[in-house]
Amino acid sequence: MGTRRVGLCGTVAAAGVLALGACASGSGEPSEADVTFGSDAAMSGELTVMGFGTGDDVAQVRYDRATEELGDDVEVSLVEGDLDIQAFLSAVAAGDPPDLVYANRDQIGTFASRGAIMPLTDCIAAEDVDTGQFREAASGQVTFDDVVYALPEFNQVQVTMADSSLLSAAGLGIEDVNGSDWDAVTQATSALVRNDGGALSVIGFDSKLPEFFPLWAKANGADLLSDDARTAQLDSPEALEALELAVSVYDAQGGFPAVKAFRDSADFFGEGNQFATHTLGAMPMENWYVNVLNEVSPDATLAFDTFRTREGEPLAFATGSAWAIPAGSPNAAAACRFAATMVEQESWLAAARARADARAESGQVFTGLLTGNADADEEIRSTLVEPSGSPVWDEAVEAVYEANENTFSLPANPADAEFKAAWQDGVNRVLNGQQEPAEALAQAQEEAQSALDDAWAEWDERSDG
Repeated sequence: MGTRRVGLCGTVAAAGVLALGACASGSGEPSEADVTFGSDAAMSGELTVMGFGTGDDVAQVRYDRATEELGDDVEVSLVEGDLDIQAFLSAVAAGDPPDLVYANRDQIGTFASRGAIMPLTDCIAAEDVDTGQFREAASGQVTFDDVVYALPEFNQVQVTMADSSLLSAAGLGIEDVNGSDWDAVTQATSALVRNDGGALSVIGFDSKLPEFFPLWAKANGADLLSDDARTAQLDSPEALEALELAVSVYDAQGGFPAVKAFRDSADFFGEGNQFATHTLGAMPMENWYVNVLNEVSPDATLAFDTFRTREGEPLAFATGSAWAIPAGSPNAAAACRFAATMVEQESWLAAARARADARAESGQVFTGLLTGNADADEEIRSTLVEPSGSPVWDEAVEAVYEANENTFSLPANPADAEFKAAWQDGVNRVLNGQQEPAEALAQAQEEAQSALDDAWAEWDERSDG
């Protein structure tokens, strides 16, 4: 058992960026709550979970295990859909928070620094959570100022996906578009792009900006944020070079607006997707799209590889979700047990078995499951992922798992939202022709560093106090 006194601090959200509000449960005065966690304690009462739904088999199986672990005396209520940040923070500020939230990992640093969620040190100890099983990149996103504030789950990684028939017709291979040779990427873009009567008809290469800018920067040796999360490094020469390359492939195809408009017109999730219709040469893309393609275009001419650094090493930018307990959670003990069960190895294995069985029944390939739990990933792969009989889909699975072993993430910081907005807005200004890359990153650097300085100063003052 463990007891922690948790200070509550109200927060509000404005224009999508988190800002510190008045402390306490709506009164303007700080308040504290005693929370006792116990692995043998009987659970009862209500458990309100915000931001999570049981819309697929992986979620449902783990949810069933978690509710069974809580027992019949706990009534679980789900507020489904993506976490409404403003509603959540307003509820904390008003002293009426949900018991548990399911959030993006890149939100945890800000939530923690604002006092909106509680440290999980005692929860982890009481429920015997093996944090050593979590992948380093996932753990880094939920660890703020050396304290764990959330339990990570799922890992999204990027792999290179390409139309092998278009590559072959142009005399190219997957190695020309996997990022290992930037000159090759540029040449492949020009060789693959097609225009009919001045209108784009085939995208040669999509570098997937703005969202994959951190991936391109890291591939060139640039860390956008220092290890201690206090110093922005958005305008380094390596980051600038990466942005220039990733933008240049759009410029070679008529500019980003033209590429985006054509990309958005595709039946991305259906049989008329860009690979099935031979209207996209290659792109880096998250691993979940492998399943989409296998479901809707199992016979498409495809090739897969990891995304690679300029030295040819596999690389992926890890993102994902996490469970956090709000400050002032009315049923924090039950929330802890629920979250711990959701991320435990046996829950992931049970969910993976259900997914593998369902895909086998429908004649589809089970491509694995990336959980954020390294031990679970390995057992799922070794026991449930089998050769498909198709070199293409086996290549896809191999690329996904190799990417998952070579991930990085941005460290948690108290200005997560502002920092992300700074670099995304900077990249978008370049894509929309408003600024040149150097000017855009210089502005982004100034905005990001200012946000970091302010947020860290507030945190340091509270911590010292």
